[in-house]
Amino acid sequence: MGKIVSFLGRRVVKSLFILLAIVLINFSLIRAAPGDPALVIAGQSGASDPQYIEQLREKFHLDEPLPQQLWTYVTDVATGDLGYSYRQQRPVWDLVAERLPATLLLTGIAYVFSLGMGLLLGTLAAVKVGRWSDTAITTIALLAYATPLYWIGLMMILLFSVQLGWLPAFGYQSVGAGLTGFDHFLDVVAHLVMPVLTLGLFYMAVYARLTRSSILEVRDMDFVKTARAKGLQERRVVVRHVLRNAVLPVITFAGIQAGYLIGGSILVETVFAWPGVGRLAFDALLQRDYQVLLGIFVITSIMVLVFNIITDLVYTLIDPRIEVS
Repeated sequence: MGKIVSFLGRRVVKSLFILLAIVLINFSLIRAAPGDPALVIAGQSGASDPQYIEQLREKFHLDEPLPQQLWTYVTDVATGDLGYSYRQQRPVWDLVAERLPATLLLTGIAYVFSLGMGLLLGTLAAVKVGRWSDTAITTIALLAYATPLYWIGLMMILLFSVQLGWLPAFGYQSVGAGLTGFDHFLDVVAHLVMPVLTLGLFYMAVYARLTRSSILEVRDMDFVKTARAKGLQERRVVVRHVLRNAVLPVITFAGIQAGYLIGGSILVETVFAWPGVGRLAFDALLQRDYQVLLGIFVITSIMVLVFNIITDLVYTLIDPRIEVS
């Protein structure tokens, strides 16, 4: 227990320094982008008075030198203040908190789907290596990996929504339907099917290929041969001995993917008009709403750091030979 506490303490300190570096880099990159937020706001409101533009710059501290803007932003983030949206006229925390549940619902289900199906298909392909099932799984995984996400999403919309009419094409729920209870649940599930498949197929392909190659590497090792020589059933050998050792590279990638789920959903949320954080980031980029972009970057960075720590702890549960120290 003491080793775990010491490990977590060191990782948290390192993560804080990494987060500070990320905040500095993101701020510099956003400020280097072309476009003046004050001009964008003025243009959207139909005003072009220079005095009004200067008032906007002063209101949002855009008239200050960049080092002063950076210091103000870093101190605000350190106190939990992600700033104020230029365009929405609302705190960034409120905007993100409003959209985050929809994104977590989408990405969480896609994550479980991709990881579960990837492990299952990769294991099946490795156990049946050289047979038709292995060829079929490998081909499907290669196609899913090589096909752009937006193309898969658009084709699903054309097939299942436009042609067959089975699933709704856009949104989180049916607007104006007034559904409640179980009917509302089924409506949300129907809206989830295509975005989840679109987002999950790519990562499922990665997990399947990674699991297959890891199992093929482990299955001929001495400890596996010893387990078979003891007369253990093949299913137990695969699950208890082969898969448990082969799954470590998959866990590594799964930990990385979990942290990038919010950022990776931007394209899918845009295609399916899903009202999540990814769509919020895309809209903020078009509107030059720097504070919203920076706030989303900070939150996604924190998620990446947290899931990396969790991944290291999971290693010790899967493989007792790995110590947190």
